[in-house]
Amino acid sequence: MAHGKSKDEKVVYVGDSRVKQKVNDITPLDYTSYPGKSEAFIPNFLLKEWMVGCVALVAIFVLTISEPAPLGYPANPNNTGFVPIPDWYFLFLYQFLKYPYAAGSYVVIGTVLIPGLAFGGLLLAPFLDTGKERRFYRRPIASSLMILSLLSCVYLTKTAWDGYKHEIAELNITPEHIEREEKAREAALAGKPAGQPKPNKSIAIVDKDDPAFANMKKAGCLACHATDMKGASGPALLGIGDTMNKDQVLDVIKNGKGNMPPMVDSAKAQGLNDEDIEHIADWLAKQKAAQ
Repeated sequence: MAHGKSKDEKVVYVGDSRVKQKVNDITPLDYTSYPGKSEAFIPNFLLKEWMVGCVALVAIFVLTISEPAPLGYPANPNNTGFVPIPDWYFLFLYQFLKYPYAAGSYVVIGTVLIPGLAFGGLLLAPFLDTGKERRFYRRPIASSLMILSLLSCVYLTKTAWDGYKHEIAELNITPEHIEREEKAREAALAGKPAGQPKPNKSIAIVDKDDPAFANMKKAGCLACHATDMKGASGPALLGIGDTMNKDQVLDVIKNGKGNMPPMVDSAKAQGLNDEDIEHIADWLAKQKAAQ
């Protein structure tokens, strides 16, 4: 800034804050400027995601109709060789509940407190861990908790499964599903139907009003063989007289066969006597297909 008219006067230029600095504002181009490379999230991208989700949902729906999920075998109160175990995704909690500080008087800790804290922490994680850092080694607390949780689940799951295998080996038990798989494999190798043979629907129960049928219900036989005698966890009894006589049936009742334990003691515990048991064997031997 000059104050005189002398040409030798020094001129000093002073900036004026009232003059705004020019800023080159570069506005990104709209997504329409990049055909085939970008699109609007709503509704274009979201609509595509919904369509993919619908296709996946329909595929799962068709799969569940065409291949229904297999049900477990009906519960058999007379099967003393059954070792209960939950599905694999609950094995860690199953094992955790075996420890003294999470069972008995402290069962609330194992069933409510610890699972509640774990799943509550997962729900609150986005609100508690608000840091911008994405690299796991720069988020020591969150990363340590995640790794500790994974290792705990893996350890408890493996411990529960090893304990189950040790228990069935100690009791010399072959799980029913494994035994059925082995029988199905043997049948397939022999060229026979691999599944459990289905009874002929035309076979009817012979002399259904006989007291032997009521005694079978009382003894618990129909819990495995089904009330219609078409079989459940045990084989079908319709037409059994075509393959077995009275003595053979009585031998199975007294000594058991396969996964079926001897039924004499459990039948007597329900009030049946030897005569009733022999009458059941005689009645089963009469169950023959109509000629």
